Amino acid sequence: MRKEYHKLVRDKIPEIIQQSGLKCETLTLAESEYREALRQKVVEEAQEIAVAEEQNLITELADIYEVIDTIIETYGINRELIIAEQIRRRNERGGFQKRIKLLWTE
Repeated sequence: MRKEYHKLVRDKIPEIIQQSGLKCETLTLAESEYREALRQKVVEEAQEIAVAEEQNLITELADIYEVIDTIIETYGINRELIIAEQIRRRNERGGFQKRIKLLWTE
């Protein structure tokens, strides 16, 4: 039975699928399509983290790190700039350690 995916997958997934006795079709994305697919993939991985059971959390976090690392590499972003921006925003707006949930404003 054919199942449609139309999503970015890890490099070895087609090989793994074929080794399991299944067939698949793939295509190589152009740079702009690849960048868009990576942005969609980070959302997909974040959703998986949101519903992951605690014993699967490390695996899901590793997956999102892989996507983020690839986005950084693809855009040629300096990691130190990201860390500096993270620190700046934490200093300006705080982190999440106080467990504050905003209920409403008026």
